[in-house]
Amino acid sequence: MTIEMKRKPTPPVANRSPLQPAALMNLPLGAIRPQGWLKDQLLIQAQGFTGRLPDHWEDLNANSGWLGGTGESWERGPYYVDGLLPLAYTLQDEALIAKALGWIEWTLGSQREDGQFGPKTNDDWWSRMVMAKVLTQHYEATGDERVIPFLLRYFRYQAANLDERPLTDWAEARGAENVLILQWLYNRTGEAFLLELAEKTQQQTLGWTEIFSNFPYWRYQMTFDHRVHVVNVLMALKEPALRYLQTGEARHREAPYRGIESLMQYHGQVHGLCSGDEWLAGTSPTQGVELCAVVEYMFTLEQLVRIYGDGYFADILEKVSFNALPATISPDWTSRQYVQQVNQIKCTHEHRNWTENRDDANMFGLEPNFGCCTANMHQGWPKLAAHLWMATPEGGLAAVSYAPCTVTTTVKNNVTATIEVKSAYPFEEGIQLSIQVSESAEFPLKLRIPAWCKDPVVSVNGEVQTLDIQAGFAAIERMWHSGDSIILLLPMQVETDRRGNDAISVSRGPLVYALPIGEHWFKRYGSLPFADWELYPEDGAVWNYGLLLNDLNAESVFEVQTSPVTKQPFFAKDAPVRLVGRGRRIPQWQEVKHSAGELPLSPITSSEPIERIELVPYGSARLRIAEFPVVKE
Repeated sequence: MTIEMKRKPTPPVANRSPLQPAALMNLPLGAIRPQGWLKDQLLIQAQGFTGRLPDHWEDLNANSGWLGGTGESWERGPYYVDGLLPLAYTLQDEALIAKALGWIEWTLGSQREDGQFGPKTNDDWWSRMVMAKVLTQHYEATGDERVIPFLLRYFRYQAANLDERPLTDWAEARGAENVLILQWLYNRTGEAFLLELAEKTQQQTLGWTEIFSNFPYWRYQMTFDHRVHVVNVLMALKEPALRYLQTGEARHREAPYRGIESLMQYHGQVHGLCSGDEWLAGTSPTQGVELCAVVEYMFTLEQLVRIYGDGYFADILEKVSFNALPATISPDWTSRQYVQQVNQIKCTHEHRNWTENRDDANMFGLEPNFGCCTANMHQGWPKLAAHLWMATPEGGLAAVSYAPCTVTTTVKNNVTATIEVKSAYPFEEGIQLSIQVSESAEFPLKLRIPAWCKDPVVSVNGEVQTLDIQAGFAAIERMWHSGDSIILLLPMQVETDRRGNDAISVSRGPLVYALPIGEHWFKRYGSLPFADWELYPEDGAVWNYGLLLNDLNAESVFEVQTSPVTKQPFFAKDAPVRLVGRGRRIPQWQEVKHSAGELPLSPITSSEPIERIELVPYGSARLRIAEFPVVKE
């Protein structure tokens, strides 16, 4: 066992004055141990790309510039470790921890006398923002005493050089990542120059508060601009929130809310993200969204939950995590897409209506279109697991999401508390929280109540609680004893949302549902285990259905069928929840430019026979239709 494994994780740290207080605090990496289906996802990830990629991809092998070699020396090494490290400590997997520590040790040993670190072949600020973020996670998991002095030396170097060499290009768009680390470090050291440097970073970063407050990009974007690049945009939604922590100004506080509202109005997709292939591309279900955008938006939302303590952001986080993330990665984690489509009838090397992507962008493979997503995809599930629960400033805990896990941390008066979350959420409605404490203690538990849940029921030791829901959370403060049990029932109703051309999408709880199209996987390039694949509909598979609804009363027209959750629930044949309804084929709705054609205007007539339509969770189907025309009775 390594010395880093023996060190103790650090406790949660509140914002230090003059920063505005954050509503919640992150728990140290490793405090939350996933169970059930979520642990299975992490194990599949470890056995797939994340655990084996350096052996098969030269950008991450021993010749990486971030391991002292002469290979790729920009963002791909830091991206990879930003997912590898939280996966390793979340699973407490010593082999993965050893892999991560190889990158950490080289990085810590690379610092020069002036404070700069990393490969000498470039001095770009952006890639070092990512690696600094990795080091903060390493510190929180291990308490490694080298990290704080290392970061202080680096940021003194940055402060001395940022005027002469200001943020440009990707760093100018993503300055929030720098500010995030500066605030983290200030909270642990009180060094005033860090906040001064954060302010300078913000001055050199694109004006995201103004962009999100008065959103100008409401059309399909056709030319490059960092302000319309989907990954930049979704990363930047936390920039005004971080700025609010320093200024306390309402315009910064409100900008993320206004930005999300505008993005969903003009570019929103059913899985909770906006389109971007790679520029913002409107609301059509055949435009794509990049995998980097998925995982970076998840991280942004985790930070917004921490800063605001608002369940609004957690609702979006779940929608993105449980739908968009699994949909764009193969069930065995050996291939991925660059962009996914909501209505995706095949994944082939053919030209589509992308704003800026190659023809292979929606194929599954090692690095179709571009390799950034291959390096960056790994952070999605591990960071979600690490943010399922957060600490409250009053010495309590807040449940952000109810995926199965066990969380162990200290609460008020230094009492050790362990909460086991027994659930198959989001596939099931019921959740049990079992509490153990080192001694009986009074502290608050804040339980998130999703906005989609109309009639939640919470009971403590069998006694139903009266809920006062504030900003999406219901707080229960009482004396807690070992053996206490909380039961949550979050009833999920089948609902429909209107889309373009009066089409609809179907959801139940945080899950979006889609018509799965039988998949034929054809190896196009490369070699196993990480080959490149085209996906075609199986012979006889039909996708062009419209749904029959009774005045859009979805609850009355869909039958909910459930089955046990398997090791990989995001696999159409093993989907643990199915919605069974009725529909008709729409012959005039055909393939156009290798994608499903534009949705016909609803309601539409069809003389085709009524058929049984079976929908599965969106993330379970790699070929699918998730926006449907409505057929007249």
